[in-house]
Amino acid sequence: MSDRSNLGVDRHPGPNYRDIIRTDPGPLNQYLALESNPPQSTADIAYERYTSKAFFDEEMQKMWRRVWQYACRVEHVGEEGDYFVYDIGRISILITRAQDGIKAYYNSCLHRGTKLKPSGGGGWSPSLQCPFHGWDWHLDGSVKNIPCKWDFAHVDEAKFRLPEVRVDVWNGMVFICLDPESEPLMDYLGVLPQHFEKWGLDNWYLHLHTCKELTGNWKLVREAFAEAYHGPFVHPEMCLVLGDVIMQYDSFGPNIARSLTPYAIPSPAAPKRLSEQELLDGMLTDPSLHQKRLVLKDGETARAMMASKAREQMLRDYGIDCSDMSNSEMLDSLQYHIFPNIFLFAGTSLRMIQRARPIGNDPERSTYEVMIFRPVPPGQPAPPPADAVHLREDESLVSVDGFNPFLGMILEQDTNIMRLQHEGMHSSAKLGETLGRYQESPIRVNSGNKRGHSVP
Repeated sequence: MSDRSNLGVDRHPGPNYRDIIRTDPGPLNQYLALESNPPQSTADIAYERYTSKAFFDEEMQKMWRRVWQYACRVEHVGEEGDYFVYDIGRISILITRAQDGIKAYYNSCLHRGTKLKPSGGGGWSPSLQCPFHGWDWHLDGSVKNIPCKWDFAHVDEAKFRLPEVRVDVWNGMVFICLDPESEPLMDYLGVLPQHFEKWGLDNWYLHLHTCKELTGNWKLVREAFAEAYHGPFVHPEMCLVLGDVIMQYDSFGPNIARSLTPYAIPSPAAPKRLSEQELLDGMLTDPSLHQKRLVLKDGETARAMMASKAREQMLRDYGIDCSDMSNSEMLDSLQYHIFPNIFLFAGTSLRMIQRARPIGNDPERSTYEVMIFRPVPPGQPAPPPADAVHLREDESLVSVDGFNPFLGMILEQDTNIMRLQHEGMHSSAKLGETLGRYQESPIRVNSGNKRGHSVP
């Protein structure tokens, strides 16, 4: 897995991500030291995968119904009677906590099909009652009451249990799967549980959740965040502090990929080279990290200083000892991709989940979600998970109370490009996209039919 001669891909000349983390002082996380990017086809990927209604319909049937999907946090259904509604396309799933644990059902009344609970969030309910005619089910899915039961003598209540959907939990995350024959969740996740032994989210809470509607296929959202090749052109302000084209891309089986991007390392595309002191001065914009200007000694690097200050902050603010964490775990963007639509960030610098989903039955409308996590304060109960803030396409993430303005600006630059890409696909005389062999390999991994259910 770590033999670079077997990668079969081109790389940026000069130091790469592995070279950087191996020269960092202190411990080196064994999983970040791995490299796995097997050769792939270089054939174009057809634009109809993003624009065709027929392809979208087949995708809904052959892919979305067969994969494990992250639906909500355990805290959303922490107590008996709590429920949360998760939608994918036109399919709505009702997740609740019964006496014997978390359950998931198709969110549809067995009387006349009405949604048992509305989409868009969750709440608490002692039972699952249809708002139309009052048919009611216990939280375990068994029939509780059928109004005017005398009129339904033909209904066998034992056969009218709510149809269940498979549900499982990992890392404080609730997953659902519509396919009763699919492999167990832990098999689906492959190397992920092992890699995340130190990076669990069980003691973190959902601090901020945004949900923004976008024009364009959901895969455009996923793929925009899967590579950093676009960095020098879409995010030029990041070139001085982020090693975009140095990013490492890995694939660990059919469902897990990742992108590793070094922070406090300038991009090879940077218009100028800063000294280590200038680099540090430019990054220290958070007053909680320091009270006065930090001056580097001879031989010290901005990267090492930033990592040291981040460790101090985690211990001071949250009681978390990060002395065994490498500089990369403290600073870098460590992004794991869970097929088909989840980005899960590791380490400590940015604990975030990004999710892309289609809206309804439209291949050209999607939802982009950002979920920001923070450690549970020591000695205190976890705060309740944040409610989702819903945004129209013309509303900015920066406008959301508590959203980091700089992060919001960067993410808005990405979403603005997605509209242009969507429009350009429709007007192209060329029928498909031509991808780089390495920097855009995550797109090809996600698009390749590596499993029967990956794509139709």
